[in-house]
Amino acid sequence: MSSASPYQIANVRLFIIFRVLFNARFYYPVFSILFLDFGLTLSQFAILNAVWAATIVLCEVPSGALADTIGRRNLLVFAGCLMVIEIAWWAFVPLDNLTLLFWVFVINRILSGMAEAAASGADEALAYDSLKREGDIELWGNVLERQTQIQSAGFVFAMTLGGILYDPNLLQKITELFGLGFEITRENTLRLPIYLTLVTAVFTLLTTLKMREVPAETPQDAETQSTIGATFRLVWQAGHWIFRTPFVLGLILFGLLYDSIARMLVTMASQYYRIIDVPEALFGILGSALALFGFVMPGIARRLSERRAPLTNLLFTAVLILVGLVGISYFKSWLGVLPALLLFSTMFLTGFFLSYYLNQATSSEQRATVLSFKGLFLNLGYGLIGVFYSLLLAFLRNNLSISQPELTEEVLKNQVFIDSLPWFCGYFIICLLLLLFFFTRSLRQKQKG
Repeated sequence: MSSASPYQIANVRLFIIFRVLFNARFYYPVFSILFLDFGLTLSQFAILNAVWAATIVLCEVPSGALADTIGRRNLLVFAGCLMVIEIAWWAFVPLDNLTLLFWVFVINRILSGMAEAAASGADEALAYDSLKREGDIELWGNVLERQTQIQSAGFVFAMTLGGILYDPNLLQKITELFGLGFEITRENTLRLPIYLTLVTAVFTLLTTLKMREVPAETPQDAETQSTIGATFRLVWQAGHWIFRTPFVLGLILFGLLYDSIARMLVTMASQYYRIIDVPEALFGILGSALALFGFVMPGIARRLSERRAPLTNLLFTAVLILVGLVGISYFKSWLGVLPALLLFSTMFLTGFFLSYYLNQATSSEQRATVLSFKGLFLNLGYGLIGVFYSLLLAFLRNNLSISQPELTEEVLKNQVFIDSLPWFCGYFIICLLLLLFFFTRSLRQKQKG
């Protein structure tokens, strides 16, 4: 029976709520300095990030296959449990033993990576199949648009409130304004964003418990579902299908290229803003401004996906990325904020197009597995471009040190970063031309599963 609105379907509503709660983490605006204020070093922070990324890569596809065999709802409940444990572990760890603290954070990052992998693909597959079963699947684009908009609003709220709660000076002024007479210190504010995130983690778990499983279109027998062998057979089958389906493989590889470049530069946004003389007080505001693109870009992506072929939409996104890359490479004033935000906003387009077209092309029984492959590819792309970029920075730094030995460390670091930006343009153009050479024909037409 078809619902007049997709939001009358419980799993669709809960999917949106889950995405908001799972991603609106109040410590995001102070993420790196939060670890350092706990007493960790920069090298330890880098190790923890590597542990987190490696966990996601290792667990991404197996978790998607498990979702397709034992149930998407079960994997989402597991992800909710992991989130609660991950944040609680962090919220109550003692600070007096730095060695213990580091290993607690290692476990935290492993649990966080496992939660990300368990949720990736399973939530979307459950919502899509619920809409396909109970409503009008043509409205999936509307669901994605609304989900991204609400998630962006939650992100803005979390970024703003998390930053405020972490600033003892600001909180002190607020308490004095109201005549409360409290003394606020860094020790008082250190865990406030974490405590708030723990609350959202509990609500995330409760949301998953309210979800209901949707039977696969081609159900497997109970014995097959319960075997680990079935999970890995599904991984093999889904991987084999992806590499034998040019439309899907091309789509994922385009997404890998677009996402890796945008994500890499987003992680270095504060360094870019500092170089073009943007006041540091505006960094958080710019982060919230980027989140506001989530209200605009999904609507554009939905209309494009309904009216244009995938290749056209991918080329449109490529043009925006290239304009952004050229802009940040050659703007040396605060005007560089505009191409930077344009470049970063393409992540919304990329994510929408991947979800829209992959769900259309994929059958129900392997949907979560294929979506997990998408997550695996994107994370591998991000990791690989990180390796290449670190090698490029070392190369540029060595050449600049030899040619201009009089430069101070700070000037050298900034100049190396500036010199590295035009390389992204060349890298993007070469990779884009290669992908167009191999996949233009297969991406001209929509394919539906």
